[in-house]
Amino acid sequence: MSGDGLSGPVFRGRRRGLMFVLSSPSGAGKTTLSKRLIALNPDVVLSISATTRKPRPGEVDGQDYFFLSEKAFKQKIEAGEFYEWAKVFDHYYGTPKGPIEEALDEGRDVVFDIDWQGARVLAEAAPDDCVRVFILPPSLALLRERLTKRKQDSEEIIRGRMQRAKDEIEHWQEYDYVVLNDDFSRALEKMSEILHAERLKRVRHPWLEGFVEELMKEE
Repeated sequence: MSGDGLSGPVFRGRRRGLMFVLSSPSGAGKTTLSKRLIALNPDVVLSISATTRKPRPGEVDGQDYFFLSEKAFKQKIEAGEFYEWAKVFDHYYGTPKGPIEEALDEGRDVVFDIDWQGARVLAEAAPDDCVRVFILPPSLALLRERLTKRKQDSEEIIRGRMQRAKDEIEHWQEYDYVVLNDDFSRALEKMSEILHAERLKRVRHPWLEGFVEELMKEE
């Protein structure tokens, strides 16, 4: 082998990507945080979910969500095309399998913006690939204020979202990490630290086994 010790049969093989799963109550900032995290990491991609709800102002099909009819969504369920799916607020949400599996094999990390139910399914299906992060708001009062300022939902829907927020928070202990979003920059920094630390885990580097085998043959 050459002086750098890395030009033999195995040379720094490809790292396996990870599933970076983010959950939080609606309005706690996970969508904004995830978009910023992706902007700072070109090898990170967003898992685009499919949904049967109508697009909100400014949302783009194929970019924010894949907007499907309920009939089309159910057909995909029957065909086994979703990694996970759930019905929330009378609408279906699901994560397509193909793009995720391809990204992980290519060494790219996939960010998920999903609820605790979807996070649990992913963790059970791929425990070595999945890293779960729960984002907490600094207070429920501030959370309600954020939802109100959106001016996208009625008061009845906001009340429903606040109740769902409490239901969501009850599952915080199922997550590997918890980030308090009381300051955006600080929360983003913590998420970046988690991502980079998880990338270094031994299970993300399957090439190491072969490398060490070759290393031990040296005299």
